[in-house]
Amino acid sequence: MKSIATTTLALLLALPALAGQPLGRFSETGLDGWQQKRFDGETRYRLLDPQRGWVEAVSENAASALYLERKIDLERTPWLNWSWQKRLPIEPGDENLKTGDDFVARVYAVKKGGLLFWKTLAINYVWSAGHRKGDSWDNPFAGNNAKMLSLRDATDPAGQWFSEKRNLREDFRRLFGKELRYIDGIAIMTDSDNSGGRAEALYGDLYFTAE
Repeated sequence: MKSIATTTLALLLALPALAGQPLGRFSETGLDGWQQKRFDGETRYRLLDPQRGWVEAVSENAASALYLERKIDLERTPWLNWSWQKRLPIEPGDENLKTGDDFVARVYAVKKGGLLFWKTLAINYVWSAGHRKGDSWDNPFAGNNAKMLSLRDATDPAGQWFSEKRNLREDFRRLFGKELRYIDGIAIMTDSDNSGGRAEALYGDLYFTAE
């Protein structure tokens, strides 16, 4: 099991930021600057289609995240945009419990707490198997420091691309009651370690915009 996976995700973002590269544009820079952190086994991430910028994630009873550290000014560019597709969904059971904390696809936004690591905050945008779109809840490992928000659910079909656009400043305000000027990194993760089995997803370019 990943145990403290979500709690420690922000602690992973400790490498120096790589300046001068487009944020999350797999179609422009591939996986340059992205780092992988293993929690339990290793989810396999690979650039499936460099021109389209598709990253394939395959998890077999494993959990590891692919993350990128960047300081993002949410006053200038609050909107996070991305696309994703579930290919092989997972049925983890109760996602409110540690045993069910698996998702075919997640996108993280992380605000580090510095030396006060317990003040680290994270939003997990997830493709849920059990919750409905719009549901939010505390992560079973990290408590109220990591909020889960279901953007897609079991009614959204496999093999189809969906585009997302979230105002991170508003989401942090709504979910945590905090006004944030900056976040410190983003991550993607497909995991199946708690419930076992296999999950597969595709991720497209991630990027920030002013509106």
